[in-house]
Amino acid sequence: MKLKKQVTVCGAAIFCVAVFSLYLMLDRVQHDPTRHQSGGNFPRLWVTSCPSPWPLSPQSQISVLQNRIEQLEQLLEENHEIISHIKDSVLELTAHAEGQPALPHHPLNGSWVLPPESRPSFLSVSPQDCQFALGGKGQSPDLQMLAMYSLLPFDNQDGGVWKQGFDITYEPNEWDTEPLQVFVVPHSHNDPGWIKTFDKYYYDQTQHILNSMVLKMQEDPRRRFIWSEISFFSKWWDNISAQKRAAVRRLVGNGQLEMVTGGWVMPDEANSHYFAMIDQLIEGHQWLEKNIGVTPRSGWAVDPFGYSSTMPYLLKRSNLTAMLIQRVHYAIKKHFAATQNLEFMWRQTWDPDASTDIFCHLMPFYSYDVPHTCGPDPKICCQFDFKRLPGGRINCPWKVPPRSITDANVAERAQLLLDQYRKKSKLYRSKVLLVPLGDDFRYDKPQEWDAQFLNYQRIFDFLNSRPDLHVQAQFGTLSDYFDALYKTVGIVPGMRPPGFPVLTGDFFSYADREDHYWTGYYTSRPFYKSLDRVLEAHLRGAEILYSLALAHARRASADGRYPLSDYTLLSNARRNLGLFQHHDAIAGTAKEAVAVDYGVRLLHSLTNLKRVIINAAHYLVLGDKDTYRHDPAAPFLSMDDTRPSQDSLPEKTVVKLDTSPRFLVVFNPLEQERLSVVPVLVDSPHVRVLSEEGQPLPFQLSVTWSSATEVVPDIYQVSVLARLPALGLRVLQLHRSLDGHDVLRSSTRLYLHGRDLPVRKPEAMALHVFPAAADDFCLENQHLQACFSGRSGLLQSLRRAGEEQVHRVSSEFLIYGTRTSKDKSGAYLFLPDGEAKPYAPKNPPVVRVVEGPLFSEVASYYQHVQTVVRLYNVPGVEGLSLDVSCLVDIRDYINKELALRFSTDIESDNTFFTDLNGFQIQPRRYQQKLPLQANFYPMPAMAYIQDMQSRLTLLTAQALGVSSLSSGQLEVILDRRLMQDDNRGLGQGLKDNKRTCNRFRLLLERRTTANKSSGFLSKLVSMFKALGFPGSRTGSPEVQDKRPISFPSLLSHITSMHLNAEALVMPVALEKVALPALRSFMPLATTLPCDFHILNLRTLQAEDDSLPSPEAALILHRKGFDCSLEAKNLGFNCTTSQGKLALGVLFQGLELGSLQPTSLTLMYPLGMASNSTNIHLDPMEIATFRIRLG
Repeated sequence: MKLKKQVTVCGAAIFCVAVFSLYLMLDRVQHDPTRHQSGGNFPRLWVTSCPSPWPLSPQSQISVLQNRIEQLEQLLEENHEIISHIKDSVLELTAHAEGQPALPHHPLNGSWVLPPESRPSFLSVSPQDCQFALGGKGQSPDLQMLAMYSLLPFDNQDGGVWKQGFDITYEPNEWDTEPLQVFVVPHSHNDPGWIKTFDKYYYDQTQHILNSMVLKMQEDPRRRFIWSEISFFSKWWDNISAQKRAAVRRLVGNGQLEMVTGGWVMPDEANSHYFAMIDQLIEGHQWLEKNIGVTPRSGWAVDPFGYSSTMPYLLKRSNLTAMLIQRVHYAIKKHFAATQNLEFMWRQTWDPDASTDIFCHLMPFYSYDVPHTCGPDPKICCQFDFKRLPGGRINCPWKVPPRSITDANVAERAQLLLDQYRKKSKLYRSKVLLVPLGDDFRYDKPQEWDAQFLNYQRIFDFLNSRPDLHVQAQFGTLSDYFDALYKTVGIVPGMRPPGFPVLTGDFFSYADREDHYWTGYYTSRPFYKSLDRVLEAHLRGAEILYSLALAHARRASADGRYPLSDYTLLSNARRNLGLFQHHDAIAGTAKEAVAVDYGVRLLHSLTNLKRVIINAAHYLVLGDKDTYRHDPAAPFLSMDDTRPSQDSLPEKTVVKLDTSPRFLVVFNPLEQERLSVVPVLVDSPHVRVLSEEGQPLPFQLSVTWSSATEVVPDIYQVSVLARLPALGLRVLQLHRSLDGHDVLRSSTRLYLHGRDLPVRKPEAMALHVFPAAADDFCLENQHLQACFSGRSGLLQSLRRAGEEQVHRVSSEFLIYGTRTSKDKSGAYLFLPDGEAKPYAPKNPPVVRVVEGPLFSEVASYYQHVQTVVRLYNVPGVEGLSLDVSCLVDIRDYINKELALRFSTDIESDNTFFTDLNGFQIQPRRYQQKLPLQANFYPMPAMAYIQDMQSRLTLLTAQALGVSSLSSGQLEVILDRRLMQDDNRGLGQGLKDNKRTCNRFRLLLERRTTANKSSGFLSKLVSMFKALGFPGSRTGSPEVQDKRPISFPSLLSHITSMHLNAEALVMPVALEKVALPALRSFMPLATTLPCDFHILNLRTLQAEDDSLPSPEAALILHRKGFDCSLEAKNLGFNCTTSQGKLALGVLFQGLELGSLQPTSLTLMYPLGMASNSTNIHLDPMEIATFRIRLG
């Protein structure tokens, strides 16, 4: 132990000297007296060797400056490498004598004190890695969506026949030199669950659509059709003959049938997380490649309710070259139509070199149905929807029915339709026109195929036979249209067509008419939004552990004994998670019975994934792998929790203590080591926790509560402070202890607020009951002080350690009602009756304050919500933010929505920031000219507000709607109960609310741009600014508005990971049988750079669908981060490497047999497979590698 301390002290001293040297070097560069500022961003340089100091010419100044920058970069890089080497050396020296986390102690009349960490922690961020967030490279876009909202009047003027647009005129001779090319694209939009369940839709409609498609497409080679939902297509494929499959392959091969996008579903783009978006895309693409041998080229998304800029990035990296979208705010459509900007290159805001550009077509009119796709006048277009011929089940609301096309009327009908085509084409820049022809579940009967295809073909034949009309009309696929467009502008697919604008940003929030904003579905059915993320975390964990266990088993030639059948469970879970990304599933906008069907699927897969994790963990922790036996009837490990039904909250497993030790296996799904408080329920307060080696571990003993005042008898929570290896498994022991004086117990104060409530006191714990309300009080650890209202139990302020300033961060609950007029809030729409009103429960809350050595918490019990704010008293990530949970139950509400609002003294003005799919951050601005509901946005992972001094981030474990309606505010909608339909086709309100637990972290960070002298990183950032690096900026709102880009801090990224990927605790099921030796499993041989995230390690399918292949997809994401947030005392080891990673030495005990970079969904190899296993990733990029481990 003495040697360990000496090594640590020496290493830390060397490290400090190196850092201080670098600091001085920067200080010298920054205060060099020869660098006098003389206006502008660049310093004026003087030639000191001349007798008189004449200034250099601009060219010489630039040359000298470039030399100095290069020298500085070299010095910084050398220092960074030195620091990294020192860090590695110190870690190596201390790793062998690591020791356990030290025990907290409790001085008299004081708070619990945690001894200093026994191990050093490092933050070694390469200066070049900080430059990315400063941005400034690349050209400005032509269309910036954040600015667009400020520019447009949103006045909703009546546009005539095109009600939300304007009158369109043209000259008859406009197409004389270049004829109009019209591509009519037949399609059928099949929702995998909405009014009916997935299976009911399939049996009632989808199978008939696809069966008719095979038959009818073969009748005429000029016919075309597109399909997007692979979930339905694969189910149909499994039920058709080999002859029919061959016919499908022929139709795809000759270009008659196109698979567009090719995902498992057409995902919701507001609430879905990028892990699940990618996973369902891979599932669909892999199915297409294996069964039909086709790779999708174009994206098709006609029905998601708004569009995220994450999707074009994923499609581009999957090698698609173009995409189509439809549901965009009608005012934006009108503006883009008026300026011929409905087709554009969609670029990521952070993209410095246009490598993310993808061509995007935006449909101009109200809907994707036939009345709104041929041209601006729906009354005319409806006459060309031949399913609505008289005598059918549906007709035209405009009272003019379609007429069958005959020789007698073809000239008149064709001219009428051509007029619409010409008017529509005036909204675009090319003479190529796209006309979709379809709607929901269309073409389900052979009669409709005949009616549409025969009548349209007669029109086409007439138009094409008349050269004087200067039009060429035909059926086409989506890619037929894009290919013709590319050909007219003289480029190949994937290139940027000349003369088209570049757009950055996203298309939230969506309104389809008037002030009907589709912002309610950001929160609708939050129970299932939460379950979705739980399943996602389990799927990622199961994929990684299964891949590692399988690789180790194969290396030991033990794969014959390993349950390869678990691969089927993985595959089904991928598909059930993928199905739930559908835009009526995770959105919460399906019928109640359909929501139950989704829930049953999610729970079924969650249970199966726990089995996969248990089986993999069992194999990996065995000291002697030869003793491994898989017994499905008696699993070696138990599950950490269970859910009795699809709408139940989880119930934690209780570990029964006995004279012999009980073993736990704890899985850390993160690719970084973590020091975490691991909760376990036991049946006795007499307990000791030991490490695998028998060393005592610190833990906190608490009672468990069934209500505000009721303790659960004989069940106690043991909260263990344990260091968990990256992606690894840690073995712990629980012992029944007769000697209880060493146990660190929590104490509880219960404030009844004047209410006469019976209290059951626990036997083994201190509980003090106070009949009245408390005075205001505070909790604190070594990083934070959090103060609370004694009356409400709710948070009032935060103060960071070492700072005098107390930040107002007060929380309150609010209620939104809905309108009294005809249009009311529903599953899709948020139509409030004005500003939110304070939540006013019948009774004051019961407030429970628990204080202990490892965490303290405040629980406030209200009628409709129980909130718990916890402060961890541990080093590192867990202790740097507040853990906030809200257990919501609004089942007795009528037309109300419950919101949680944080009000602060941060001067955020009208700017706030929300994430898109957990992948990137999009700045937002509160628009006074728009209604309240228009200012809500999706928050799948985080939202923050900031000023020059501070940033407050709310991190979330489930997607919810968020806004900042006033400076310094951040509010989130927790749940909504609505009694009526909102007239968007669902036919139901939202009345199936569940008890739902919403989980958050609240992180207050100091922005070091506010104090230039504080910290190495801020000095570095300010030095880059002084040197005039492109795009260097302050945190001022004005500059943020001009550069609509922002990034979380590294701490924020890692806090989000901790929140979303909790450690899984698996008790060894065998209670009294002699156990084989268990050893912790540490799969990584080296520490991953802390801006790298292993998104997935996904074992690929063998030729037999139910079996795994020897290959896996390793998907990596390098996160973009902001260095301007203070990064001291982070308590975790963090190094960045300018995107370099040596994969060959990453996995301990396994060799990397092959490494092939591929497109995102593995459809295309990128370059040749090389022997080198060193890779490089740019910030924000996601990369997929086909690897073979063994």
